[in-house]
Amino acid sequence: MVLKNRAAALSLLAITGSLVLAGCATFEKGPVGNAAVPQPAKAVELDRYLGRWYEMGRYEAGFQKDCEAVTADYSLRDDGHIRVVNSCRKGGIDGKLSTATGKAKIVEDSGNAKLRVSFFGPFYGDYWVLDRADDYSWAIVGEPSGRYLWMLTREAKPAPDVRARIENRVKELGYDWDLVRMTKH
Repeated sequence: MVLKNRAAALSLLAITGSLVLAGCATFEKGPVGNAAVPQPAKAVELDRYLGRWYEMGRYEAGFQKDCEAVTADYSLRDDGHIRVVNSCRKGGIDGKLSTATGKAKIVEDSGNAKLRVSFFGPFYGDYWVLDRADDYSWAIVGEPSGRYLWMLTREAKPAPDVRARIENRVKELGYDWDLVRMTKH
């Protein structure tokens, strides 16, 4: 009986592992919007980066399908890592609230501009602050594959000149603006 339970447990673990890996692989299926992602342009002062950010736009990803009114809240945890709470409204700005809580750790020798973020246990993804305003009013976030891109601002509806500055900077960084999906707030 013990062998059957152990075999069942190992079988369940193998199936679960396969599903997790398959799920991770599906995240990689989006188009590459930047074949040569640059290194982050500036160091990040963590205490100035923490707080609430509003998503201005993004490359669409399956895990954000139908998300509007997207926010990201970053705070320092007692263990020195960063608490990440991503929220969105499914289907529209008045849709059902959906949240995901994760943690991030800073990559050494990156000037705090590269983080590893996890929402799924031991699985971490890259989060690079590719550029930001000197006053931390906006940030452009990506990762090495060029498949993911987020434009974040401190205001839900940034002024037209701020939006234009971010769009120009995204293009300067080599991203395909035609793949950007603007977020409604």
